[in-house]
Amino acid sequence: MGRRAFLRGTSALTLTALAGATAAGEAQAASTGTGGRAGPDAWMSQLPDGTLLRELTIPGTHNSGARHGGPWTECQNTAIADQLSSGIRFLDIRCRLFDGSFSIHHGPYYQHLNFDDVLVSCRDFLGSHPSETILMRVKQEYSEESAEQFRLVFDDYLDNRGWRSLFRLDPVLPDLGTARGGVVLLGDSDGLPGVRYGDGQLFDIQDAYMEEPGAKYPLIEGQFRKAVSQPGKVYVNFVSTAALLPPRSNADRLNPRVRDLLNSPENAAWQGLGIVPMDYPNEHGLTEALLSHQPRSSAARQAG
Repeated sequence: MGRRAFLRGTSALTLTALAGATAAGEAQAASTGTGGRAGPDAWMSQLPDGTLLRELTIPGTHNSGARHGGPWTECQNTAIADQLSSGIRFLDIRCRLFDGSFSIHHGPYYQHLNFDDVLVSCRDFLGSHPSETILMRVKQEYSEESAEQFRLVFDDYLDNRGWRSLFRLDPVLPDLGTARGGVVLLGDSDGLPGVRYGDGQLFDIQDAYMEEPGAKYPLIEGQFRKAVSQPGKVYVNFVSTAALLPPRSNADRLNPRVRDLLNSPENAAWQGLGIVPMDYPNEHGLTEALLSHQPRSSAARQAG
């Protein structure tokens, strides 16, 4: 019973809490105004409602909850709330179905985090930053349960634990205006609602997670160049890799090179680079570099 209670944790979400979050968000939006440049916690506030999500450059984290288990398992050193405040807008959430709830895992390693904890962080952040949206990939991890059972538990989170109002569950990507204040679900398990993560009609994904950094870097650069030259799909470009060395060591080798690529004057015009999941993005200024590549056409429309 202790484990069940711990997993269910913070599952209750009351209408009072939602109203309070909305009021806080309206206050934040009013204080942001239209003058000046927004910080990384509210960078979407400077983009117009009609902007398509696939037009954006969206910093993300790979295995967003993986902070425990040793050097070969750990991919991040900041909590979900801190990731969101730093500008991260794509979360890669790996759920083990255990005892009727989702616990966050990286392989066999429990991350001392549950799905409710992730959703509370998202709700609280969006409540105070209503201009923003979060894209969330939900994937089954270290579990032998059927996709049908996984869906039943996900629906339980939506309907019995009070989380439906947080999500945007349409099967197509909404524009930014429709997505603001919510979590856009990218379902990576058969039967989940929302956008089908990995659908070849919508996504173009580079995720060579077993290439060592020297071989991975040209794949990252090539995916950026493809996103710029062939817009239209949702490009996903994983900077992370687990080849030969632990994720932290590989990030220390890859992240500065990718940052310098993005900051190069010859690439200053790049925009719409898609979703870019990273390990340890806070260490080398990579998130900030990505945020400088938002669609200028959107900025022009806003200025007009």
